[in-house]
Amino acid sequence: MAKQKDNYLDYVPKHNSLFECRENKKGHVEVKVHNKGIFNRIAQLIARKPRYSYIELDDFGTFVWHSIDGVRSIYDIGQLVKEHFGDKAEPLYERLCYFIKLLHKNQFIVYMNKMNK
Repeated sequence: MAKQKDNYLDYVPKHNSLFECRENKKGHVEVKVHNKGIFNRIAQLIARKPRYSYIELDDFGTFVWHSIDGVRSIYDIGQLVKEHFGDKAEPLYERLCYFIKLLHKNQFIVYMNKMNK
């Protein structure tokens, strides 16, 4: 029997509790990232680089971030994005999947219904 492939749109993302976030004055979400590691530590000491950075999301990213609740699937989030942004969100699922994968790669989110993905 052939192994069935998972549909990425069925994944359910959730914010990673290890990262704090806040809204800035423009209403955009900023995710707080701790600059760890030996090279960052040297840069902090020598070049006075900050210990924390804030990654600001644009309007699209902020809307998606607020839509991530640990219950909605990526498909469901896409439907909300389509309702809110209309044609400006196209190509919708290519763009959304790329953004969600980027959040996951940077460990800002985890998947609730998929292990080791």
